[in-house]
Amino acid sequence: QVQLVESGGGSVQPGGSLRLSCVASGWNLTYYSIGWFRQAPGKGREGVSCVSSNGVDIHYADSAKGRFTISRDNGKNTVYLQMNSLKPEDTGVYFCAPDLVPLKNCDGAYTFGPRYDSWGQGTRVTVSS
Repeated sequence: QVQLVESGGGSVQPGGSLRLSCVASGWNLTYYSIGWFRQAPGKGREGVSCVSSNGVDIHYADSAKGRFTISRDNGKNTVYLQMNSLKPEDTGVYFCAPDLVPLKNCDGAYTFGPRYDSWGQGTRVTVSS
């Protein structure tokens, strides 16, 4: 079963930073694009950033551009999301999900999200003064 485990969330003040991790459990994410998604309180899940299997093709939602950096270490079966200059509107639960079609570039529309049915618990990020 394809499973991803998110961690690294926490509570920070505006302007702070967090580094989220997404680790694959029981499978190898090397050949798959991975996306980070955010679910803000009372809202649906939205795509934040995506990285292709080789780390070359990267996409950021407008809200993340210039502040977030996605990266991956296939040797560690892990994808990261470095979040800097955090804002209160970044608050939410962050999830990661794979595009289960291998060796694709990032889908900047994040259409693979609704097709994924093994969401993890996510990691909660709270940005507040």
